[in-house]
Amino acid sequence: MAAHGKFVFRVFAGNFVRNATFLKPHTASATLQTTTIGRRQFSTSNTGQTEFDVVIVGGGIVGLAAARELILRHPQLKFAVLEKEKELASHQSGHNSGVIHSGIYYTPGSLKARLCVEGLDLAYKYCDDNNIPYKKTGKLIVAVEQEEVPRLEKLYERGQQNGVRGLRIIGADEIREMEPHCRGVKALDSPNTGIVDWGEVAKSYGRNFQQSGGQVFTQFEVTDFKTTKESQGNSAEGLKYPVTIVGQNNTVRARYVLACGGLYSDRLAEKSGCSSVPKIVGFRGDYLLLKPEKCHLVKGNIYPVPNPAFPFLGVHFTPRMDGSMWLGPNAVFAFKREGYKLTDFNLRDTVDALGFKGLRKLVYKHWQFGVGELWRGFNMAAQVKQLQRYVPELRVQDVTRGPSGVRAQALDEEGQLVDDFVFDGGVGELGSRMLHVRNAPSPAATSSLAIAKMIADEVQNKFEL
Repeated sequence: MAAHGKFVFRVFAGNFVRNATFLKPHTASATLQTTTIGRRQFSTSNTGQTEFDVVIVGGGIVGLAAARELILRHPQLKFAVLEKEKELASHQSGHNSGVIHSGIYYTPGSLKARLCVEGLDLAYKYCDDNNIPYKKTGKLIVAVEQEEVPRLEKLYERGQQNGVRGLRIIGADEIREMEPHCRGVKALDSPNTGIVDWGEVAKSYGRNFQQSGGQVFTQFEVTDFKTTKESQGNSAEGLKYPVTIVGQNNTVRARYVLACGGLYSDRLAEKSGCSSVPKIVGFRGDYLLLKPEKCHLVKGNIYPVPNPAFPFLGVHFTPRMDGSMWLGPNAVFAFKREGYKLTDFNLRDTVDALGFKGLRKLVYKHWQFGVGELWRGFNMAAQVKQLQRYVPELRVQDVTRGPSGVRAQALDEEGQLVDDFVFDGGVGELGSRMLHVRNAPSPAATSSLAIAKMIADEVQNKFEL
């Protein structure tokens, strides 16, 4: 598709209507400072370069994986990543459970299923090739009651359809052999599930990108996308770099822009004329930590059988690379998109979310679930009670409060969770040069290298690189 033609975007989880708006041109100038990632110094010393073939907005795991894939495919082009924080992978990519998922849960034939199964193999190979430590801990999805067994068996069939290797259903005796303190009548054993520090993986993608000649600009918060002023007069430079990416203190120019904004993907998309839907709503998840002297109670990942009546998975047991054990999380509305504490509040984020009818419909539909999750967030004993279904020996005194994360959940106007990938463009000349990743749902970290290939294909098709 020609870069200047109308871009008909692909939506994998519904159809969304785009609001057509046109943005006024803007210019500004300032000196940009590049950054290096990690302890090693790479080729991104301060060059003063502000014009690029492709700019990737967002230094999370999806944006960095896509940037890496693009520069490997097109080493002759100039690429840059813009990240608003001081460090890469500061939010969802660095605040997650660290699980390498195998692809059991997802609808057969969906992108989530295909990309997760492919991404798992790519993730393990990448970690091996780049000396990133990980552990194949396995996972048990445990049916505690007999009534859960039919759902467990359907989950097994789904995993088989998705091509997940090594799955098997085991009985109570084998559950106790694998997890001596776990109670269950049957379980689905997923031996290829693992754990890794996804924040470190994301930063490794960034180092690969820099080593290949890409530049990373941190503390660059994008406030707008504009048509380069000179392009209106058909100047050579304006035509070559027709998109101006405006930051709070700096600007860069680009031929094309890929936006992977995570928790702010909807707001970035609106800046190039896209619809406000799907809306991103933040849901905070609070974890508990098993005290070190009690970590013998759990060896690997223990997960519940999903209940289709509830919008989120439920509490589980997750080992970490540092030897700790995370329990949880709950899922409660975050009054700030990047709010990791109960007291964090942002007026715009709150009004924006509560003013969206899709969230109100979701709350109306699942208010009892929401009240329960909020209560468990305040009351450790209530959260431990849920966990005791799987490990009856667990006591409140065995746990302490742990970290939190915020999940960027895309919602449609009917209050449905958008659970597959959504790409968008925009309108007019500006929109024809932009590609927005509106939704990259869990397991986006596991799938990141597979997602990157898909995004790179989309970028190549749209922009004819």
